[in-house]
Formats: sequence, structure tokens, C-alpha cells
Amino acid sequence: MRLSSAKRKVLIIAFWLVLWQVLAMAVHNDILIVGPLQTLAALCTLVQTPDFWLSIAATWFRITAGFVLGCALGILLAYVSYRKQAVRELLSPVIAAMKAVPVASFVILILIWAGSEGLSFYISMIVVLPVLYLNTLSGLDSTDKKMLEMAAVFHMPKSARLRYIYLPQLEAFLLSGFKLSLGMSWKAGVAAEVIGQPLQTVGNGLYRSKINLDTAQLIAWTIIIVLIAWLMEKLVVFLLQRICRAGRRA
Repeated sequence: MRLSSAKRKVLIIAFWLVLWQVLAMAVHNDILIVGPLQTLAALCTLVQTPDFWLSIAATWFRITAGFVLGCALGILLAYVSYRKQAVRELLSPVIAAMKAVPVASFVILILIWAGSEGLSFYISMIVVLPVLYLNTLSGLDSTDKKMLEMAAVFHMPKSARLRYIYLPQLEAFLLSGFKLSLGMSWKAGVAAEVIGQPLQTVGNGLYRSKINLDTAQLIAWTIIIVLIAWLMEKLVVFLLQRICRAGRRA
């Protein structure tokens, strides 16, 4: 008997939870590893505190703002680079450096220049920008040149070219870029908060868990980060697909 997709997912999750619990019981050391039940208890304790929600809200706002600005700048710069070869060549070493330089180096520089309060905002923007820039530029470069020539011959308006030529071509590239950069923005943003320690943030909560050797709370914070990033990815993908479909229908 074949199981449905939902049932398979439930069984897979149950398998890993059971394995996690067995491993925790085998190690029998709450500092090294705790089981899912202890983690759930720690999570229930966290959600009852006002500081938890303030930390989630502060980190979410900063990382989301950095993600949105990084996406906007990446797409805009990619379009300008697509139109102007000189701009592409000028930006090439900058984008390469943003990809290669460790996040920790950017964190330290921003701590020196701007302090710790907006650290996750700047870091998420820096992480997202090159991903969206390269993906968007690749999508624009792969646009069918014959379709563009036909549009020029028939004097197709720029808005129509965007809807019917560029948007279908860019959709897959943008989806890939958003999915990749969103997870990276949360990982890098929270890691920056752990280093910079702005108060009432998720990174600060993780660090306090480490100081107190509270492994259950540490894993609980981690689960919250993964859950928020996953929900945001689903939301962004849904919105992008709706926008692309609406553009094609128009």
C-alpha cells in the first residue's frame, strides 16, 4: 500500500524524533544533547516570556528589512549591469568580494562603523545582494534575443516586454535566488547578533543559552529560527508566483 505524501512526511519526522530521543537517552548528558520532549518544554517556557516575543520581533524586522533592501538593490544593479557593460565590469570585483569575504569580517567592520543595533540588517543585506544580483543577471542574459528583436521591430512597449518576455524568463532565477538568499540572510543575521550581542534579539537569546549551558533552550531557539525562515520562504515564493502570474495575465 502506497502512503500519501503527507503520511510519508509525518513518518519521516517521527523517525527522526525517535532517533533523536534514543540518542539523547544513550548519551544521557543534558549539556551535550537533550531529547525532543525537553526541547519542547524549554520552548513552552520561552514563549511565555515577553522578552522572547520582543527578541523575535526585533530580529525579524531587521533581517526582513535587510533582505528586502538587498533584493531590491541586487535586482536593480543587475538590470543596470545588463544594460551597461561598463557598470557590469565595474561591479564585478565588488560582487566577487561580497561573495568571498567571510561574514565575520563584515560583522567586525560594521561593529566599528555602526555599532551593534542594526548589525543583522546590514549583514542580511550584504549576504542577499550578490545572490539576487547574479541570479537576476543570469536570467536577463539568458533572455531569448530573437524575442527581443521581434519586440523592437513591432515597437512593443517596455511594460509589455517586461510582462511577456522578461518576467517568464526571470521567474525561475528569482525563485532560486529568493529561496537561497532568505535562508542565508537568517543564518548570517542571527550569527552576526551572536557576535555583536545587541540586546533583546534572537542572537542574544542563543548566546545566553550557551552561557547558561542550557542546551534545551539553545535547540528551542534554533527550531524557532528554522521555522520563521521556512515560513518566510513559503510566503515570498507564494507572493512572487502570484505577481508573475498576474503580470502574464495582464
